[in-house]
Amino acid sequence: MATTRKQPHRKNGSDARCSALKRKASSHCHPGKGNRQRSKLTISNPDAAGIDVGAEVHYVAVPEDRAEAPVRSFGAYSAQLDELVQWLKECGIKTVAMESTGVYWIPLFQKLEEAGLEVLLVDARQAKHVPGRKSDVQDCQWLQQLHSYGLLRAAFRPEDSICRLRTLQRHRKDLVECAAMWIQHMQKALNEMNLHLHHVLSDISGQSGLAILDAIVAGERDPSKLASLAHYRVQKSQAEIEAALRGDYRPELLFVLSQSLENYRQLQQQLLKCDLSIEKKMATLAGRATISQGAEPTQQSQDSDGKPPKRKPKDALELSLASHLKRILGVDLTTIPGLNVLAVLTLLSEIGTNMTKWRNEKAFASWLGLNPNNKISGQRVLSSRTRKVANRAATTLRLAAMLSGKTNTPLGSFYRRKRAQLGAPKAITATARKLACLVYRLIKNGQAYKPTDLRTYELKYKQQTLDSLRKRAKNLGFDLVQLPKAA
Repeated sequence: MATTRKQPHRKNGSDARCSALKRKASSHCHPGKGNRQRSKLTISNPDAAGIDVGAEVHYVAVPEDRAEAPVRSFGAYSAQLDELVQWLKECGIKTVAMESTGVYWIPLFQKLEEAGLEVLLVDARQAKHVPGRKSDVQDCQWLQQLHSYGLLRAAFRPEDSICRLRTLQRHRKDLVECAAMWIQHMQKALNEMNLHLHHVLSDISGQSGLAILDAIVAGERDPSKLASLAHYRVQKSQAEIEAALRGDYRPELLFVLSQSLENYRQLQQQLLKCDLSIEKKMATLAGRATISQGAEPTQQSQDSDGKPPKRKPKDALELSLASHLKRILGVDLTTIPGLNVLAVLTLLSEIGTNMTKWRNEKAFASWLGLNPNNKISGQRVLSSRTRKVANRAATTLRLAAMLSGKTNTPLGSFYRRKRAQLGAPKAITATARKLACLVYRLIKNGQAYKPTDLRTYELKYKQQTLDSLRKRAKNLGFDLVQLPKAA
């Protein structure tokens, strides 16, 4: 006769959770020897509000004891934003948390700041996990609850004067990209007409290229006359330029070429006006303290032969921007290999001058997304890839790292060594991180950049490598012996 074995009684999921909560409560209420008492959440911001930002409607939540209806909706018009701010003041709100939704948060953020309220611009990833069904009302209530317990961190936003400069600088970048697009349109039209002008000239938007394009649009078709318009410093010969300018001048493609050239010229005029506006804005920014005493003025980085590198002469506008940058930052960052005036201007417009926003240079590099993002589980490193961060300052530092790799400087030597070990992408990130730490220290301390001699740097690295080899050999029971030099 078959017998069945009685199975032990198993608790379902709810019973297990209840028993676990009871054990935690009992251990919390009656802490024994060696047990730590658990901390409770305390309200650190009692006068906090949460706002769910939208394109047309903003939902605002305040503490329940501040108004009969703790959640209200307001429109996005200026008068409705003023009504929103007035209602928050009537409810006794002092600090507000809001998500960075597109660009719709900017007018509301500025209104709240002008009213004297503390505003926390929160990354949506920090507060997207709302329990229950998701709605705009529950979003603003969840933000208000998290902010009242002090569980939200504000995203970085520089002061208002830097934000105004940043708007102009980003608009300038858009103008440069649009101008590059019209250059590509011109190159495409030339290719379809079998005119290989961009093969004999390094830049068709230069002096020689624009002169030849103007003549083509004006109706000139003689290759010898067109080639004679090239500057005498063009490396290609007259015969090569003439051969490149023999093609099929089709009227529809000439129309495209003329309009693309006209749009490019118009963008160049707008770019010049934008540069003047940026210069005027920088003239109004307050400067920091001058270079600290005892720090000598920084000289230009030198090549291995001791001569300063040849640089393109700066125009009057670039010289003016460079002087303003040095006055505002308190240090000349253009002396760092890979950083020019426009790169430093981008850094200023993105990070500002107040380095106390980050606790140290490691936190600054992490904010830029240049630090390894270690994901550890079970004492194993699952991934160490850097975070995907859309940061214009980090992009600028990566480009500067690539440029510094072509110089005979310690930064260039570091980049080339890392590229040989890890590959170009990781070498760019590692060098960009060194540049970020260097920029942080120079701006925070107001000290001039003092480059290390390349030979001294390489000898120091060689000595560190030898010390590491000796230590490893000693641990393995061997001795490192230097071979005698051949006679």
